[in-house]
Amino acid sequence: MIRKCQANFQRASPALFSGKIRSKNEDFIVEEIPSITPTGNGEHICLKIKKSGENTDWLARQLAKIAGVKRRDVSYAGMKDRHAVTTQWFSIYHPKPQSFNWQAGLPETVEILEETRHERKLRLGTLQGNQFQLIIRDCQLLNNNTHADIANRIEYIRQHGIPNYFGEQRFGRNFNNLQKAEDWFSGKFKPKKRNLQSIFLSAARSWIFNQILSERVKQQTWNHAIAGDVFMLDGSKSWFIDDIDETITQRIQAQEIHPTGALWGKGKLASQADMRDIEEKIAKQYPILSEGLCQHKLKQERRRLRLSCKDITAKWLDEHRLQLNFSLTAGAYATSVLRELMI
Repeated sequence: MIRKCQANFQRASPALFSGKIRSKNEDFIVEEIPSITPTGNGEHICLKIKKSGENTDWLARQLAKIAGVKRRDVSYAGMKDRHAVTTQWFSIYHPKPQSFNWQAGLPETVEILEETRHERKLRLGTLQGNQFQLIIRDCQLLNNNTHADIANRIEYIRQHGIPNYFGEQRFGRNFNNLQKAEDWFSGKFKPKKRNLQSIFLSAARSWIFNQILSERVKQQTWNHAIAGDVFMLDGSKSWFIDDIDETITQRIQAQEIHPTGALWGKGKLASQADMRDIEEKIAKQYPILSEGLCQHKLKQERRRLRLSCKDITAKWLDEHRLQLNFSLTAGAYATSVLRELMI
């Protein structure tokens, strides 16, 4: 049975300080980096919205009510943190030209920044990434570390990246999503709603991936190639298999390509040799999850083990407040950056 406890995913480096995040919504600012630019014409209303302390799906339901459409007619490119100030695009399928007083139907915590139209709906994942500005309060240095040590760690992250863990929010409060996945796969219950099924499947898959990555971090090979690795191009989901040579090593060092881990599912593993041994070992440790993912016909896919964070900067606002600015690709978690700096 999955234990509802603190995940023990291996750190690449020891924590340098402790602190508090999300003390205020304004301490966690996220701005979406879209991959498309609305054309100004089409059947879909596009809204650029800034919200504070509001759930993305909840806001989508409110927009559907105002527009008089079904919830499925409202979409967005990515879920955003609730306890934050976030800016993102929504699209509403509404082919008839009509004006709506959006702001009148929304709370003060939601602000409409821009309205236009586009030919296509926004789909999950159709964004380049997100820009973050985080403020960490009550910072306390650990084990005689100094501000210079933090500056050196920031530079290390720029040069080498960080382990690309799925954030613990993926697993739900007290790892409830993961436990529900195991109960479902064991036949104890069946989630009726498709969105819940998707959440539980993602939790199971993410858990196995994180365990694979944690093993590579433990071996100190998460940002190096080992025998049998499958590589992914930076900024892309395209992957390839190649022998390890000087060119591959140099491309990994330059963060042009990254080793990958399995997103578990049905089918043959792409990895070989040592990397396949690791992935098969981890899958065997969680047979209910790995077999359940296959039974529900998810296909084998790959996710990079390393996440680039080349633009990260840090600024001390005062002795105990640190501001971090960085951007991440779609599907990456800001908490993965934080866990390589602090506890």
